[in-house]
Amino acid sequence: MSDLVFKDPLWLLALLALPLLIWLRGRRAVPVLIVPFAAAWHRPSLIRASRVPVSLAIVGLVLLIVGLARPQRVESRQEVRAEGYDLMLAIDLSGSMQAEDFERDGERINRLQTIKPVIQAFINDRPSDRIGIVVFSGRAYTLAPLTFDHGWLGRQVERLKIGLIEDGTAIGDGLGVSLARLDQPTRAAEGGRRLGAFVVLLTDGANNRGTLTPAQATEIARARSIPVYTIGAGRDGFVPFPVFDDRGNKIGYQRRPSDLDESALRQIAADTGGQYFRADDVRTVELAFAAIDRAKKIEFQAKSHLLTTELFAWLVLPGGTLLLLGAALTLPRRPGPAGVAAAIGGAAAGTPSVRGADAAAPGAREASRSSDARGGSPAGGPASRVAPASKGAAATATPLVTAASLSRPSTAGNVTPGSLR
Repeated sequence: MSDLVFKDPLWLLALLALPLLIWLRGRRAVPVLIVPFAAAWHRPSLIRASRVPVSLAIVGLVLLIVGLARPQRVESRQEVRAEGYDLMLAIDLSGSMQAEDFERDGERINRLQTIKPVIQAFINDRPSDRIGIVVFSGRAYTLAPLTFDHGWLGRQVERLKIGLIEDGTAIGDGLGVSLARLDQPTRAAEGGRRLGAFVVLLTDGANNRGTLTPAQATEIARARSIPVYTIGAGRDGFVPFPVFDDRGNKIGYQRRPSDLDESALRQIAADTGGQYFRADDVRTVELAFAAIDRAKKIEFQAKSHLLTTELFAWLVLPGGTLLLLGAALTLPRRPGPAGVAAAIGGAAAGTPSVRGADAAAPGAREASRSSDARGGSPAGGPASRVAPASKGAAATATPLVTAASLSRPSTAGNVTPGSLR
């Protein structure tokens, strides 16, 4: 079952401001340019002004606001019951694991690379088991508690490398931390024995650090009836150790005696009821699985949980794109020289009345001057007062034509909208 929820729903209140912004935009003042005789050369446009930029901007803002509210798809998982085991994997990351005494496809690999396929087999091939991981070197740390999320565990194992922890080999501490992670009173039987729990110890077996000794950790495991399956990584005799320069580049090999302590690993397994395996044995995983599966399984009660998927990116990215596109479409476009020349030519060809007014203006001015010289008009009336008016009318008969006014002519008489700026 999945639901759609908003993590920050208060952002949705911003949607209420959009109608106000649209209303204010429609009421803003529009500057005009007065052009005499503009109606003489105006031609009505057959194409209405496009509303696409405004529409794109509005849709983009809506998507951005909804994205900021962080929509999430929430899937609920119900409680289930299953049977399996609790397995803790104790992984050695000490410097001795750098010994490259194994080969794969003709290439040398170190001991950690040798045991990683074994670890992945436990994680991938046992889906009904809860698995946890403890890593140790000079100290021991919990990498992951018991979990059913095997995919996440596999990714953490891929990130493991030698040198993450201070050098040393504290096998006792690694085993002790693993036992502590398996300490669950609800899984204990009579006498404090733990049911359905195992420790898988992957190491080269040479303990030289730590608070607990392997013998002490083994005694704790035996008291709790937790079998420890040990897997030895390494070979006997002299083995090649890589030599690195100051930059971490491999420059050669140095042969050193192997510190694999098989006898100690066999003893830990025997005292706790487990078994010992070699990492280079192709049947190691198969034999270990068979030994574990012989034990009685325990019942798990997995609690319900929620899986959340963020959806804001699916809204914010297209919203921002639409907003930028709408802004780009509103940028003013300058007409080219050819467009300006064509507009001027078309205006000149379509204004005969303007040219007639200009041609008549000199005659009117001459008649006015003759009347002034005679001291009056033939009619004996107020010609002296009419002449200045005619002169003023003739002066205003010359139209004011600009490139901006010709590029986008007015639609109402002598007034052009603010688009003629």
